[in-house]
Amino acid sequence: MNEAEISGIWPALLIPVDEFGNPEYHQLEKLVGVMIDQGLDGLYVLGSTGQGFLFTEEQRIQIARRILEITRGEIPVIVQVGALNTYESIRLAKAAQEDGAYGVSSVSPIYYSLSTARVFAHYGAIGASIDIPFFPYHLGNHSIFSNGNPQEYVDKILAIPNVKGMKLTTQNLYEVGLLSNLSRGELLLFSGADELMCQAAMCGTVGAIGSFYNLWGRECKTVRAAFVNGEVKASSNFMLLFQDLINKVLPNPWSFLRQAILAKYKVDIGLPNPPLGYQQERWEEKEVKAIMEKLEDFVGQNFT
Repeated sequence: MNEAEISGIWPALLIPVDEFGNPEYHQLEKLVGVMIDQGLDGLYVLGSTGQGFLFTEEQRIQIARRILEITRGEIPVIVQVGALNTYESIRLAKAAQEDGAYGVSSVSPIYYSLSTARVFAHYGAIGASIDIPFFPYHLGNHSIFSNGNPQEYVDKILAIPNVKGMKLTTQNLYEVGLLSNLSRGELLLFSGADELMCQAAMCGTVGAIGSFYNLWGRECKTVRAAFVNGEVKASSNFMLLFQDLINKVLPNPWSFLRQAILAKYKVDIGLPNPPLGYQQERWEEKEVKAIMEKLEDFVGQNFT
């Protein structure tokens, strides 16, 4: 696939589950179909929104495989392969490549506090195990980026086998711009903060990966494209509204997304595996409807 096509709005795909937390493949097929029908630019699967770490290794392989069977090359797919250990990440990466993924992505192993050298050794091992593009995470102020020389950090990223870009899970736009400048345009950078998709475009990102694009993918694609093409005022007003609505939703995001996606697309994603699903209060249907209409009406009235 041409790298120029790797850009735009990529939902961090929600993985529908049944009442026991197992993948619900019929609902998954419907949700992926919605993303394709809306002409979204790619799918990022099995990250934190997709509950990647809460599924077994075999479930993760089967979920990615099923998504790739559904998409059939109509939309590029990046599979997140982060795991508790490097061996599992490599197995997941190889499986994703064999099944036709455009690329893979990874965080460093969780729980254990690793030195800079070990993190890059982990990334290097994943990148060397595949021939498809690799997109390591950048975790903002919690990253090793903040503990040393930024240029050295970027040079180490660029030295990873098959690296093509990064997913930037940060709200720090200075970091985003610095990574863009220091990588000299050699990395395809995706913003991982839904609420900053337009602002991050000013800092050198080619696209955005986010949870709320499962619900408002078409709307966010419309706005981001308009912003990039110079419609700054309307896009800025949208971003202020988007940020306000996200702030309202965040106390109970999983239940909101479940109810909203069911209402809009007739897809039931279920509640995520515990502990993510715990203490998610059900929303009043009228409140969900009001939030959805507020955003969608704004896009309809301000963008063609």
